[in-house]
Amino acid sequence: MTEAIGWVSSLILILTITRQIHKQWKDHTSEGVSKWLFIGQVSASAGFAIYSYLLGNWVFVVTNLVMLLSAFIGLGIVLYQKRIQGRQ
Repeated sequence: MTEAIGWVSSLILILTITRQIHKQWKDHTSEGVSKWLFIGQVSASAGFAIYSYLLGNWVFVVTNLVMLLSAFIGLGIVLYQKRIQGRQ
């Protein structure tokens, strides 16, 4: 039961972040979204993934690796959209 709670919570977090990144992309704007949010997320997710691996906690290893990927995608979207807006 403990593992199930962890995996369900992980799925909820991942779906929430994925939805936000999708909205950012679909709306063609990152207004109000700082690149530092994603830079911080990259750092934290990488650190937590390593920490979780060392503890042998696979729920958090997987969750933080997916969050790390989402941080890179979100950062890429912010930088791309800011560059496009700078051209207009």
